[in-house]
Amino acid sequence: MSPWLARAEAPVRRVLRPALWLLVIVPAIVLVAQLLLDQLGAEPIEALEHASGEWALRLLAASLAVTPLMRLTGWGWMVAQRRFLGLAAFFWAMGHLSVYLVLDQFFDWPAIAEDILKRLYITVGMLAFLLLVPLALTSTKSSIRKLGGKRWNQLHRLVYVSAVAGCVHFLWAVKKDLTAPLLYAGVFALLFVLRVVWRGSPRRA
Repeated sequence: MSPWLARAEAPVRRVLRPALWLLVIVPAIVLVAQLLLDQLGAEPIEALEHASGEWALRLLAASLAVTPLMRLTGWGWMVAQRRFLGLAAFFWAMGHLSVYLVLDQFFDWPAIAEDILKRLYITVGMLAFLLLVPLALTSTKSSIRKLGGKRWNQLHRLVYVSAVAGCVHFLWAVKKDLTAPLLYAGVFALLFVLRVVWRGSPRRA
């Protein structure tokens, strides 16, 4: 570990978790305030759906970025932040789904089922969410012990499938400007490439 990384480790470790909590909570507070103040434009429900979905993708990308950061810095303690960000991504994805089920469809289950079957982007979005469920349920240290490290790692590779499905869902849901979904796809592609390149390579001390 380089000297500047050694000096930075302690202060980063102190402030990182509070900063991540703010990253997760503040956008939710802002969105709720904008909704209550009627500041989400002509289609507030659609705006909520888009914003919550994007935050789920951002946090999922952030969780996947932790491993490269650990490899670069040697800060093994960041694995806890990876789990935190993964759970945060799941809860934002759950918020995204809740906006659709409650505010958009008003629990109209026949209409929801028809949407899932007929609109492919919703089908793929549901798949992305469902793949995150077992990952969220097994995010604890006790789950790692029960499953064993190898089986746990195999299960949690589903995060990559979920990320691809989430990007496809976003790409197909957007009608005009594809800049944002393509940007997210590029970020995830880079993270996937880093995983492949570093697989089997010696870890940095």
